[in-house]
Amino acid sequence: MESTDQINQVNDNNNNPTLHGYKVVCAKLGLAMCVYFICRLLAGWFSLLLVNVTGFMNAGMQSLINTSIVFLLVYIIPLVFTAFLFKSFNSYKGNYRELYKKPNRLARALGTFPAAYGLGQGVLLLTLLASYLLTKYLGGHTYLEDLLRPTVIEAPTNLVSVLSMVFLLVVIAPLFEEFLCRGIMYDALKPYGTGMAILISAFLFGLMHGSLYMLFYTIAYGLALGYIRYATGSLYTVTILHAIVNSIAAGALLLSYLTDVTNEENKMINTIQTIYLLAVLILIVVGVVVFFSKIPAMRKYKIENTWTQIGPWKKTAWFFASIPVIIMIVLAFNEITGYWFFYLFSR
Repeated sequence: MESTDQINQVNDNNNNPTLHGYKVVCAKLGLAMCVYFICRLLAGWFSLLLVNVTGFMNAGMQSLINTSIVFLLVYIIPLVFTAFLFKSFNSYKGNYRELYKKPNRLARALGTFPAAYGLGQGVLLLTLLASYLLTKYLGGHTYLEDLLRPTVIEAPTNLVSVLSMVFLLVVIAPLFEEFLCRGIMYDALKPYGTGMAILISAFLFGLMHGSLYMLFYTIAYGLALGYIRYATGSLYTVTILHAIVNSIAAGALLLSYLTDVTNEENKMINTIQTIYLLAVLILIVVGVVVFFSKIPAMRKYKIENTWTQIGPWKKTAWFFASIPVIIMIVLAFNEITGYWFFYLFSR
C-alpha cells in the first residue's frame, strides 16, 4: 500500500512541484485558517449570546450547548472546509488505515514524549519570563499581553462544563487538530519540502491555540510532532502524544475545579494538587534534559528535501507574502479587528 507520506493532494503539479503550485497551496492554507479564525470568533459570539438567551436553562445544559457550538464551529466546519479545499477526502480514500498505521517501533516513538514535552514547556517558561520582563521594564499592562487571548472556551463553572472541556482537550482536540495540521496541511506542503511542511504546519498549529502565552510553545510542540509524523509516517503516534500532553493540562483543570467546589481547606484535595503539580514540574525538568540529550541523534536523522529549486528562506517569504496568509495573521493577532468584523456584519 502506498505510504501516506507519498499521498499527493495539492494539485495536478504534485509530481512536478512548481512555484505556482506552492503559491496555490500557501493561499489555500491561508484561506483555510481565515475560515478557522472566523469560526472561532463566531463561537465566542454565540457563547456570549447563549448567556443572554438561555437564562431559563440550568448551568449544565448551557455548558452542553456551548460545548456543541465549540465542537461544530471550532472543529467540524474548519476541518471539513479544509478537507474539501485540498480534496483530501478523495486523496485519503482507501488510505485512512495507512494514515493511522501503527509504527513498527511504537514504544520508541512514544518514548519521545519527555523530549517533546520538555521542549514545549521550556519554551513556555521562556515566554512567561519574557512577558514578565516586558511588563516590569515597560511598566503597566502591555499590549503584547492582550494579543491572542483565548475567546472561546471559558473557565468551567460546573461539573458538566469541566467534563466537557476535558473531553474536548483529551479526545476531540488531538483527533481533529492532528488530522488537520499533521494530516491535511502537512501532506499538502510535503511535495515542496518536508522541512517546510513541518515548519509551516507547526506555525499554523501554534496560531490555532489563540493565546500569546501558548503561541510559542505550541509551535515548539508542533515542530516536535511534525518531526515524529515524518519519522513514523503516520498520525498514530502524534495523536496519542497530543492526547497525553492535553491530559496533563486537563488533570490540572479538574483538580482546580475540585478545589473550587469543595472546601478550599480540604487537605486531601490540596495534597493531591500539590503532588500533581510537583510531578509535572519534575516531568518538565526531566523532559528538558532528555530533549538536549537527543539533539545529537536528531542531527544525524536528516529530513529529506524533495523540492530544492527554491531555498527555504524564499519558500518562507512566498508563504508570508500570500494575501490570504496576511489576512489570516491579522485575524489571529488582532482581536480588535475580529470584533470589528463582527460589528460591521451585525448592524
